[in-house]
Amino acid sequence: MGLDLNKLEHLIAVAEEGSITRAAARLHLSQQALSTSIRVLEREVGVPLLERTATGVMLLPAGTALAEDARVLRGAARSALQRARRIGRGEKETLRLGHTPAVTGEEVMPLLRQVAASHPHLATDVNQRYPHELTEALLSGDLDIGLCRALTPPHGLARTTLSHQPLNIAVAANHPLATRTCVALSDLAGQHFIVWGRPGHSGYTDLLISYCRAAGFEPRTERTPLQGTPPATAVIGTDRLAFVTTPPGPAAGGAVRILALDPPLYAPLHALYSPRATSPARDAFLTAAT
Repeated sequence: MGLDLNKLEHLIAVAEEGSITRAAARLHLSQQALSTSIRVLEREVGVPLLERTATGVMLLPAGTALAEDARVLRGAARSALQRARRIGRGEKETLRLGHTPAVTGEEVMPLLRQVAASHPHLATDVNQRYPHELTEALLSGDLDIGLCRALTPPHGLARTTLSHQPLNIAVAANHPLATRTCVALSDLAGQHFIVWGRPGHSGYTDLLISYCRAAGFEPRTERTPLQGTPPATAVIGTDRLAFVTTPPGPAAGGAVRILALDPPLYAPLHALYSPRATSPARDAFLTAAT
């Protein structure tokens, strides 16, 4: 028996809201209609999906598994619909690419030039997304490719490594280290490092911390309030340091100095995508970029 996408949408709402009442309001349904839909879905699947509690509902393991796959199916269905409409209307194939703040525009542009060299008629739509927004847009079918660093792909997404970029250290132009051209990571044990993600919740932050530990020290870190801005600019007006992929030398109009690391360290550039969605634009990008 085929699964009804509407009923799967109902399950997703209940899973995300943790309440029949809130899910019904979100879906503009009555609570009775939503409860009936979930019960019908449970009969179709043949196993219980939810446990009703005094404070709401809790997904059982089967419900959690189905909700995860339902999000993937919803995104694939939406992507298929958008592709059919685009082809039917004679619209140009467009690569919808998102990247996290850790990936700079200077890194994105060479990749787009590589794609344009082999697919000159491919249009591009590029925008910056925070990590959770990036994965949601990929799962929902709103993006073809997501560029990131060390981001663990959620259920339904695949990840491939495009390259490894040299890591450097950014300091404000008036920082005592700004007169140097290079520095060993082990010499920075007493410094404060600016990071963008919380340790334990960001794969990229955890990677940078692991490099410091390998150099013999536990880094002192603080999360920058300047989320979404170019990474090198986060140190302006501070005595902090930041790992960046910006090339060595002056940056941010001379307000920042980028120091090379010796010995060098590298940050991965990853591409996330949904392997279940058909996307010639995505395939063209991956072929050109890898």
